[in-house]
Amino acid sequence: MAHLPLLEALSTRRLVCDGAMGTQLMLAGLESGSCGEAWNLAHPDRVLAIQRRYAEAGADCIITNTFGGSRIMLRRHGHERELAEINAAAVRITREAFGGRAGYVLGDIGPLGALLEPYGDLTEAEALSALEEQAVALVQTGADALIIETQTGLEELGLAIDAAKAAKAPCIIASLAYDLSMDGTFYKTMMGISPEQAAEFVAERGAHIVALNCGTGMDMKGAAMVGRLYRNTCALPVMVQPNAGLPVLEKLKAVYKQLPADMAKDVPSVLEVGVGIIGSCCGSTPDHTKAIREVVDSFNQTK
Repeated sequence: MAHLPLLEALSTRRLVCDGAMGTQLMLAGLESGSCGEAWNLAHPDRVLAIQRRYAEAGADCIITNTFGGSRIMLRRHGHERELAEINAAAVRITREAFGGRAGYVLGDIGPLGALLEPYGDLTEAEALSALEEQAVALVQTGADALIIETQTGLEELGLAIDAAKAAKAPCIIASLAYDLSMDGTFYKTMMGISPEQAAEFVAERGAHIVALNCGTGMDMKGAAMVGRLYRNTCALPVMVQPNAGLPVLEKLKAVYKQLPADMAKDVPSVLEVGVGIIGSCCGSTPDHTKAIREVVDSFNQTK
C-alpha cells in the first residue's frame, strides 16, 4: 500500500506514471478490436507482466487496465455482466504489480464511446449511471485515485467527475486529449475546448488533479506548453501523459518512433512549469518510463 495519500505525496515530490497499455497488450497477443479489459479475468498473468515491467521501470503510479471498463463499452464485446469482476480484478492486478512496495493504483475510466443527447442517443442519466457503476467497482476494490482519461468535451467529463465523487474516490484526476493546431501554435480538444477552459471547469467541478493525455501531436514539448496553461489558470496539481513523439504513417497505421532518451530530453521543461506527475501515452514502453524516472529522480534530489 502507498504510504501517503496521492495528493499529500505530490506536495513532497514529483511522481512518475506508467506508459501505454493497449500496444503492450497487443504485443502480448491481444487481437486488434478485441476486449483488452476482459484479459483481467482471462489472462491476468499477461496484464500483470506488463504492469510489473512498468513498476520495475520506476513508475510510482500505474493505471488499471479498465479504459473501456464501463457497461456501455463492455456491452459491445459481450462482457457487460462481468463489469464488477473485470474492474475489481484490474485493481488487484495493478496493486500486485508493485510487488509490495508503495505505489498508487489509478483506476482508469475512459470515454463511454457514445454521444450524449442531443447529439446522440445516450441520455445524461444513462451516462451517469454507467460511469458511477464503474467508479464504485474501482473505488471499492481499493484504487488510490480515479483517472478520467482521453476526454474531449466537458459534458461527459463533468458527469464522470460527479460519478467519481458519488463513489467517494479518494482522488479524482481529470484528463483531456488535445490536438495540435495546423500551424503548430496551440492545442485544443476535438470538441474545441482550450486548456484554460478545461482547467477552470475541472477545478470548479471538484476534481483534484487536472491532466492531459494523448491527442494528435501531443508530445512532451506540447505537454509542457499545456501544463503551463493549466498552472497559470488554476491551483490544482497537474499530470501529463504525452505520446512518444509525433507519429509517422506506415502501412496506413500511425507508428510512434520517439526513443526513450529523446522523450526524456524534454522532461525538464515539463518539470520546470510545475507538473506533478509525468507519464506517457501512445507508443511508449517501460523503457520510456525508465528514462522519465531518471530525469525526475535527479530533479527530486536537487529540489
